[in-house]
Amino acid sequence: MNDSNPNAPLVIIGTGLAGYNLAREFRKLDSETPLLLITADDGRSYSKPMLSTGFAMNKDADALGMTVAGPMAIQLNAEIRTHTRVTRLDPANRRVWIGNEPVPYRDLVIAWGAQTIQVPVDGGAQDAVFPINDLLDYGRFREAAHGKRRVLILGAGLIGCEFANDLLQGGYEVDLVAPCEQLMPSLLPPEPAAAVRRGLESLGARFHLGPVLERLERNGDVLQAQLSDGQRLECDLVVSAVGLRPRIELAEAAGLKVNRGIEVDRLLQTSTEHVYALGDCAEVDGLNLLYVMPLMSGVRALARTLVGQPTPVTYGPMPITVKTPVCPLVVSPPAAGSHGSWNVEGEGNNLKATFRGPDGKLLGYALTGTAVQERLALNKQLPPVLAELPQVLSLKSS
Repeated sequence: MNDSNPNAPLVIIGTGLAGYNLAREFRKLDSETPLLLITADDGRSYSKPMLSTGFAMNKDADALGMTVAGPMAIQLNAEIRTHTRVTRLDPANRRVWIGNEPVPYRDLVIAWGAQTIQVPVDGGAQDAVFPINDLLDYGRFREAAHGKRRVLILGAGLIGCEFANDLLQGGYEVDLVAPCEQLMPSLLPPEPAAAVRRGLESLGARFHLGPVLERLERNGDVLQAQLSDGQRLECDLVVSAVGLRPRIELAEAAGLKVNRGIEVDRLLQTSTEHVYALGDCAEVDGLNLLYVMPLMSGVRALARTLVGQPTPVTYGPMPITVKTPVCPLVVSPPAAGSHGSWNVEGEGNNLKATFRGPDGKLLGYALTGTAVQERLALNKQLPPVLAELPQVLSLKSS
């Protein structure tokens, strides 16, 4: 507790899945401690994974949003400050700054997520490139897409493929451009990647793998995209889905340890006492996992830690369900640096790919089509991503 200011609130920066779910779990355990959530957007509660399903379901941003900030504040017995940016962290004095206003905290949770990687594009039409990382982004893109038909997607990873499936089902023509040899190269072996590609191509997707977008110009109402291999494509809009980068700048400026994300121990505490990080911005024991399952595991553990019950986060098997309904896909990639090999069984787009170590133990899998039905049985064979600890370890004691 903050002995110098016992009435200081628990402050959560961010009202995405991490921030709001932590607030809910915390309130189940503590109904009295003052709670303040600060967000740079409008504070609507929504599920970020639903952003890549909106066109197929014909839902605009308002339809994807679940609850606005006012009712959320009542539900959580909290103050929610919307359209508000934290400009500086001040852990030495246990406060954050909003411009010239200091805001004290009992404990601080950084849950501000990740930001889209910006692709530099020559040609004067950069404003036609849309990242879709939150509900406001989705709203802007959907408004721009009204009455248009041709969308160029930069990136053929998980997010690019999900948006391709959604836009194709929503009636759009889709081209995907990415400097890789296959879809989702960091997640999939070649055969399941080819199955997903065939599925998307059956809806009309056109893939341009290998080159990058070099130039984007306007020619009247049409955009002309020039690729690095000399191809020219016409489109109406561009979606940037080249990846996400954890937001670390303010944390680094405040002296917190950072790597790819904000470094935290298994209690999700940063290198400074009373400061925690959760979700896409956090690097937990060397792992930065930008998915819902690890986020929710962190939410449940951190809520207990914040009420005085230190609870190390654990991750069991963490399979990823990719929203490409034209070719269903569930993948649990082997840990980085794992030794072993892939074995692929099945026919057509119904493939079971398993990655086993030299001892024959299952370390990962990728399932497509009807083979996704085997995921539960395979999950029982997988090792945990982060096993339970015999004792609580922290950055400060290591």
